[in-house]
Amino acid sequence: MDMERPLVDAVPRYAPRPKGRTVRTVEPPITKISDPVRFILAETRILPVPHAPELRLHLADEAVELWQRTETELEVLGLPPPYWAFAWAGGQALARYLLDNPAVVRGRTVLDFGSGSGVVAIAAAKAGAARVVAAEIDTFARTAIGLNALLNGVIVDLAEGDVLMTPAPGFDVILAGDMCYERPLAGQVITWLRACMAGGATVFLGDPGRAYLPKGELKALATYTIPTTRALEDAETKRTSVWTFV
Repeated sequence: MDMERPLVDAVPRYAPRPKGRTVRTVEPPITKISDPVRFILAETRILPVPHAPELRLHLADEAVELWQRTETELEVLGLPPPYWAFAWAGGQALARYLLDNPAVVRGRTVLDFGSGSGVVAIAAAKAGAARVVAAEIDTFARTAIGLNALLNGVIVDLAEGDVLMTPAPGFDVILAGDMCYERPLAGQVITWLRACMAGGATVFLGDPGRAYLPKGELKALATYTIPTTRALEDAETKRTSVWTFV
């Protein structure tokens, strides 16, 4: 069973714990996590994105350890686990697709939904988008997006509020990676994406075939073998496609 990435939603949700070995639970002072910038810089390393090495991100080096120790701390604060610290397969695929096919976003306004680390938004900016907005409600993820954008020398704006409440937010292109891990939310997101498309947006999804991806409504534009980690997924690579609606 795949490890599924948490979806940005009006109410923060908790993802299942990563697969892998049992590790020692470390409980550092909660005060350390009161400064998102300091925390991210201290707990991540600057690493190339495996399938888009042109991009660099602040990423977790030890996935399970970071996930478990921050999960304990973040639960106290009522925040989700640090999914922003990992380059998930769907986001890597979308980033690769945009870098290889810059014409799909060049000169256009782009919304990256459920941005996480910001890897897709950053790729869109690198590909020449006129404006890129990342939709993300988690405080630490929003901070990570800013740090990662700065690291890559691009500008990524942050959306305010829950964009799922806006049926057609007025962007030329909507991007969404790894959004189909849970039935109710997948249904909500797909309905919203279809509404965006009806409003004139071009929609691209990056997904390795999560449980609730509606493949019958989609066609694959490109497929990649994405390096992952068994700490978070069930395999060392994931066959991941970039999809659009039929």
